[in-house]
Amino acid sequence: MGYRNLTDCINDLDRAGRLVRIAQEVDPYLEAAEIHRRVFEAGGPAILYERVRGCRFPMVSNLFGTLERAKFLFRDTLEMVHRLVELKADPMEALRSPLRAARAFPTAWAMRPKFVSRGPVLEHETTIPELPQVQCWPDDGGAFITLPAVYTEDASAPGWPRSNLGMYRVQLSGGEYTAGLQVGMHYQIHRSIGVHHAAAIAKGVRFRVNIFVGGPPALTLAAVMPLPEGLSELTFAGALGGRRVRMARRNDSLPIAVDADFCITGTIDPERQLPEGPFGDHLGYYSLVHDFPVLNVERVYHRAGAVWPFTVVGRPPQEDTAFGDLIHEITGPVIPTVLPGVKGVHAVDAAGVHPLLLAIGSERYVPYASERTPQELLTQANAILGQGQLSLAKYLLIVAGEDDPELNVQDEAAVLRHLLERVDWTRDLHFQTRTTIDTLDYSGSGFNQGSKLAIAAAGRARRQLPTELDSELPLPERFGNPRVALPGVVAVEGPEVSREGSSPAESLRRFCRFLDESQALRSFPLIVLVDDSEFAARSLQNFLWVTFTRSNPAADIDGAGAFTEEKHWGCSGPLVIDARIKPHHAPPLVPDAAVARRVDALGAPGGALHGVI
Repeated sequence: MGYRNLTDCINDLDRAGRLVRIAQEVDPYLEAAEIHRRVFEAGGPAILYERVRGCRFPMVSNLFGTLERAKFLFRDTLEMVHRLVELKADPMEALRSPLRAARAFPTAWAMRPKFVSRGPVLEHETTIPELPQVQCWPDDGGAFITLPAVYTEDASAPGWPRSNLGMYRVQLSGGEYTAGLQVGMHYQIHRSIGVHHAAAIAKGVRFRVNIFVGGPPALTLAAVMPLPEGLSELTFAGALGGRRVRMARRNDSLPIAVDADFCITGTIDPERQLPEGPFGDHLGYYSLVHDFPVLNVERVYHRAGAVWPFTVVGRPPQEDTAFGDLIHEITGPVIPTVLPGVKGVHAVDAAGVHPLLLAIGSERYVPYASERTPQELLTQANAILGQGQLSLAKYLLIVAGEDDPELNVQDEAAVLRHLLERVDWTRDLHFQTRTTIDTLDYSGSGFNQGSKLAIAAAGRARRQLPTELDSELPLPERFGNPRVALPGVVAVEGPEVSREGSSPAESLRRFCRFLDESQALRSFPLIVLVDDSEFAARSLQNFLWVTFTRSNPAADIDGAGAFTEEKHWGCSGPLVIDARIKPHHAPPLVPDAAVARRVDALGAPGGALHGVI
C-alpha cells in the first residue's frame, strides 16, 4: 500500500489486526528490545510502545517481522516492482508482453523524487538526548539507531541521481561523544557512503549527512537494497512505495525526506574518528570498539506525532531476516544477468549472512566429458566474490546445477548434502588468504582481516553419507562426545581453547594426526570441532551458526592426509573445521535475566502481551 508516512502504516496494521499496543510504560534500556525479541520469536505482530520511559515519543518495532507482513505492507506495489525487475533482467519481455510491461510504467514514474518547499518533518525540532535511547544488549556501548536511512551525495557529481540511502548504524550516546552534539557513524570505505566520503575529501568540501528515521516503510527497505553503485535508492523507495519520495532543501543542507518522522542533519568531522561500540550485531556476537567517523550534529527535526521505529539485531533469525527474504524475492531474477551461468545465490541467514554463501552455477565447459569436474564453477565463484556485499563472504559453496536441476539454493540442508556427496577434498578447496572479511566478523586474524574458501563440487556422487556413528568410536585424549549433525557431518567436542596448553592450531593438527593413523570417522567427509557438540548438532541453524561464524578458513581448517602441492592445499581423508571459540573471538550475546523476567509478566494473564508471547 502506498503509505504517505509511518503513521498511515501503523494505523493500517492496527485495523488489520497485525499490531499490538502496549499502553504501560516501557524502558528503552533493554526492556523494549527484550519485548521485541520475544514477540518476533513467537511470530507475533508489530508492536507500538505508547509510553516510553524518559521520552515523549512513542516507538514501534517488528514492522517487518515476518515475510508475510512485509509483503502485506507493499501489497499494492510489489507486483509492479517485480515487473520492473523482470524488464531489467530481460528487456525483450517488453516486446513479448507489451501490455504487461506497460502496466509497470506508472511505477517507473514514481521512481523520480518530488521536490517541495516544505513538509511535516521540518515543522518541529528537538535534541539528540530527547530521542528514544534504545539499548538492545547489556554490553552495548550506548543507545543506537537501528533503522536509520542515511542520505549522502557524491561531491564529484552532486544531486539526487547519484545519492546513496544506506542503513548504517548510528550511536546516539556513550563512548567519547560530546552528548547531544556528536553521534557515531559505523561505515566502511567500500560502502557507497564511504565512496562519497572519499569524494568530499578529494574535493576539499564538508561531507554532509542526513539521517532519516521513520517515514514510509518503503524508505526503510530501500536503505538496505543492494542496488548498483550510482543508482539512487530513492528511485526504489518511490517504486515500492507507489508514490514519489518528497524531498526539500533547507538552507545549504542536503535534501530532506519530508515525510520521515525524524531527521538528524550534520557534517562528518574531517579531523578525527572516535571509538564506536560495542554493539550486539547480526552474527550473534558483539562487534567491539573501533574508531569510526563522527557526525557533528546541526539540527534534529521531527514531525508532529512522530513515532520512533527500531529493530533488534542479534543472532539470526531476527527481523532483518524478513528483509533478506523480501530482497531475495525481488532481486533473484536479476542474478543470471549480472553473473552469467549462476542460477542462484543464497546468503545463509542462520550463519550471519556474510560468513556463508551457497550458490548453484553451471558446468558447461566440456559437456562431452565423461566425468564432470569444477571448471566453469571456479570462474563463477570468483565473479560472485567480486560483487558488492557478496565480496564479504568467508565461505562460498558452489555446485553445478546440471547435476540436479531440481536443487533449490534456499534449501541449505539439501545443498550441503549434494556438495558433500560429490566433493573431492584433494581438488575442490580454493583458498584466498590474507584478505578482507566482514568488519563485524572476529574469527579472522585481525580487524577486517581473514581468509576465504570457495568449495566447488560437480559430477556424479562419490559417496553415500553416513548418518550413524560406531558405538565403540575411539577418539584422541580430550576429544569426545561425537554427534552426527547432518548426513556425513560429525560434531566433536575438543578441548577448550582458553585452557589448552597448546595453540588451537596444534590441537587441530593433533586431532588430524589421529585421523591419519586411525580408520575412525573416515567415512564422514566433514568433521567439525566444537565446544558443545549437543548444541551444534541440535538443529541445522545451530550447526550453521557455530561452524561458519567461529572459523577462519586458512587458520581453522585441516584434514586427514593433508598435503600441499604447487601451492594447492588438500586432504585425502575427512576435512576438519575447528569451530571452537578462540580467545580473540567477540563474546556472544546474552540477554539480561532480570529484564527477561519483567517481560515474562507481560505475557502472563492480564498482561499486555498475554496470548502473544
